[in-house]
Amino acid sequence: MGPDTVTDSPPPADGSSASGAGLARRRRRRWAKGAGLGAVVLVAVAVGAGWTAYARLSANIRPDDAAAAELDRYARERPAVLAPGARNILLIGSDSRAGSGNARYGRDLGSQRSDTTILLHLAADRRSATAVSVPRDLMVDIPGCLQGDGTRGRPVFAMFNHAFELGGSACTVRTVEKLTDIRVDHHMVVDFSGFKDMVDAVDGVRVCLKEPVDDKAAKLRLPAGEVTLDGEQALGYVRARESLGDGSDTERMRRQQRFLGALVTRVRGNDVLLNPLRLYAVLDAATSSLTTDPGLANLGDLYRLVRTLHDIPTRHMQFLTVPREQYVYDANRDQLVEPEAEKLFKRLRADQPVVVEGQAPEKPPAPQKGTNGSPSPAPTYTGNTAAEHDCA
Repeated sequence: MGPDTVTDSPPPADGSSASGAGLARRRRRRWAKGAGLGAVVLVAVAVGAGWTAYARLSANIRPDDAAAAELDRYARERPAVLAPGARNILLIGSDSRAGSGNARYGRDLGSQRSDTTILLHLAADRRSATAVSVPRDLMVDIPGCLQGDGTRGRPVFAMFNHAFELGGSACTVRTVEKLTDIRVDHHMVVDFSGFKDMVDAVDGVRVCLKEPVDDKAAKLRLPAGEVTLDGEQALGYVRARESLGDGSDTERMRRQQRFLGALVTRVRGNDVLLNPLRLYAVLDAATSSLTTDPGLANLGDLYRLVRTLHDIPTRHMQFLTVPREQYVYDANRDQLVEPEAEKLFKRLRADQPVVVEGQAPEKPPAPQKGTNGSPSPAPTYTGNTAAEHDCA
């Protein structure tokens, strides 16, 4: 062939060029397609796992539909909302022995009482939270409530925790509203197992003991000094009466308040919130033990509530007990101290700051009007904050 002859040779069978650039480009395209498919698969798995976890956590929560129906029945007699934006949540710790792991605390006689009850007030601006303990031995007016056997009881004057035994959470909510004239927006019931699992999920909560503890009734033995309590020990610690402090219910409630403050601080810590595995364990423990009103019976609403608590400065999370004294007819019972109790309830109804002894509020409380119309100072209550620690 001459020099002007053009040879139209077929490309190599493997499709490569003499330089190999075509092969490289095609390999990159195949790799990109594979990587893209892999990324899609990983995202799909992550989304699927996330949705599965979300669905499981939401399914853990038991909606208290029966209580919602009972409260709707008495909607007209319930207190009005005086501070839109503020939220009042009733936290009920049940002493029921029913359920997994609870039998060791005694026989289940088919009844349950509220071992601990706290009215949590979240300010409308979400800059403060006030948790008010209601003593279980407080003598109160309990309305006629729908009972477990389907009958409706008559109104009765009895110990506060009798309300939960008679008519469960709905009866407790109605009793608190009757006592305080504060509208309860939401309620939660948690049992023994749930409390223990929460403490275990955060790897325990630290307390400091001035003296060793040996309480056979609470199945609790602890050394003096700094101790990190696991779930089982924490339950005994907050329920013990005879071996800690002066043995009074007052001391017991203060201990519960301090421990809850320490637990809140522990949960709010970054080593929990920023650790997906630990956070999931906390959420799983919390949701598995919860019975709530329908308005909180899904993970989304519950998360928004928890997020609200996370944004409140720790020093503005206050714990106190309703002002009360020895019941005049029975030294083993309590009654409200008036007018101090009503002043507290009035401030909560109006979403006004509550001053806890030794804690300066972010802004001065609005003065109240005295009997002669002149301003009178806001009352101060004994309590503590989540920023306090037993080791201090």
